[in-house]
Amino acid sequence: MEQKGNNKIVKYRKPLNLNIGMIIFAVIFIYITICVFMYFTQKHIEGHQVKMGSLSTNNIYKGIALRDEEIINAGQAGYVNYYAREGERVGVGNLVYTLDESGKLAEYLNSEVSGSTLTTKDLSELKTEILGFVNTFDTDHFSTVYDFKYNVQGTVLKLANANLLENIETINKSGISDLISFCNAPDSGIVIYSVDGYEDLTLEQITAEQFDQKNYEKKQLISNELIAAGDPVYKLSTNEDWSIVIMTDQEKATELLEAEYVKVKFLKNQEISWGKVESYTNPEGDTLVKLTFTNSMITFCTDRFIDIELILEDEVGLKIPNSSIVEKEFFIVPKEYVTQGGNSNSFGVMKETYLEDGTATTEFIETTIYNETETEYYLDDMVLRIGDYIIKPESTEKYAISKRGSLTGVYNINKGYADFKQINILYQNDEYSIVKSNTQYGLTVYDYIVLDASTVVDDEFIYN
Repeated sequence: MEQKGNNKIVKYRKPLNLNIGMIIFAVIFIYITICVFMYFTQKHIEGHQVKMGSLSTNNIYKGIALRDEEIINAGQAGYVNYYAREGERVGVGNLVYTLDESGKLAEYLNSEVSGSTLTTKDLSELKTEILGFVNTFDTDHFSTVYDFKYNVQGTVLKLANANLLENIETINKSGISDLISFCNAPDSGIVIYSVDGYEDLTLEQITAEQFDQKNYEKKQLISNELIAAGDPVYKLSTNEDWSIVIMTDQEKATELLEAEYVKVKFLKNQEISWGKVESYTNPEGDTLVKLTFTNSMITFCTDRFIDIELILEDEVGLKIPNSSIVEKEFFIVPKEYVTQGGNSNSFGVMKETYLEDGTATTEFIETTIYNETETEYYLDDMVLRIGDYIIKPESTEKYAISKRGSLTGVYNINKGYADFKQINILYQNDEYSIVKSNTQYGLTVYDYIVLDASTVVDDEFIYN
């Protein structure tokens, strides 16, 4: 503080000391502020590279399998032992199982009959079963573990069948043959060792509740168990024709009915088959679609619920986002009025113009062709106006520009500016479109297009 003669005290002001650090910080802060402001106020144009692809739509359904299934019941009580492998076809009179009143047959075979080994074919089948289980296992449906277990046991049953037939004389000498009933197939068909109450189900009887696997109960019929007379012992699927029923909406059902036959992919093994379409709406209002097949039944004979994908579109082409697509209007002129000229020998028209003294003359106007029909060209409307007259080459005939038409396309940015290219859409879903490649005025693979067509205008420079 300074004290003056009048005894007033005046506050001392320190001089402002600027150092280089504060100046640099201020400059950086201002620069960052300007950059942030410019970022949020400028247009952001994002490019997208065009690649070949196909569309995957949500056409995956869980279906209920319907087959011609005949339940075979036991004629008497006893311990059942199976000798036909599940999922294999048996003929009329072939041995399927035995009923042992004493329960000693399985014990005798294990102790007295020589063992068998798996052949190369048996090992291959077993490997296929293991890989199929690993690829389709879902922790939400743990019961499939037991299905896999019984399939593996089927391989053992196949060997046991041969083992039994080879040693039938030995069994007869053992004294237990009088207590064994040999049960043969009454008809030819595929053997299945399970029942679930869906055997006689028809399309008209299916409800939405039956698609819920939480309510589904499947009883597996196991070898060497004691059964009573009249109990189910196995079932035969006697017809190769079978069906899968899915539940969908009325719009999809109508689409499938119009197709009549639909290509179906089975997700369990990725195999493809064609199914004939039939539709039904039950009293509860549920729309059901039945797909009937003439093959592959034996592959899925033990499955009641089957996951499938409907392949409704199989188009492959250039895959582009729908946000890139735009509609643009053009002038349409007869082909005979378009010629080549100018310094670059490019396409254009001879436009009628007038000099200052009112004399009529012609001027070559270069223009881009965006599409064509058999008789007409679609020309850019940036250099021409409605009412302009163009002259037919080597003639005095005039044509007044007035006809307009629109094209669907995208903005190509290979050259650094927004250049409209017409596209031919083959298939489309909510997000992407498949367009035809290598068209005369269209796109080719690896072209760059504007991701959002609403962010640019015709001929706008992209890279400033």
